[in-house]
Amino acid sequence: MEGIWAIWWLWLIAALVLGIVELLLPGFVFLGFAVGAFAVAMLLLNTGLALTLPALLLVFAALSLIAWLVLRRVFAHPNCQVKTFDHDIND
Repeated sequence: MEGIWAIWWLWLIAALVLGIVELLLPGFVFLGFAVGAFAVAMLLLNTGLALTLPALLLVFAALSLIAWLVLRRVFAHPNCQVKTFDHDIND
């Protein structure tokens, strides 16, 4: 059962599921996890490494954190403020 986590397409399916969850519950929380799972899938596919489950989870966590920080930096509103409108578009 330990070797099942080293299959690249399982991580790709996890990335797809997390991406769909992000569409249903927006907020850039699950998108970072989806990018991390996709990166682990590409790492396993391209390198063929046989890492243990704790090592894979550590790589997944690190890549997800980096992806989340980058996404937050790119897509966050300046000063983390919500944009409000004081006038009607038809005025």
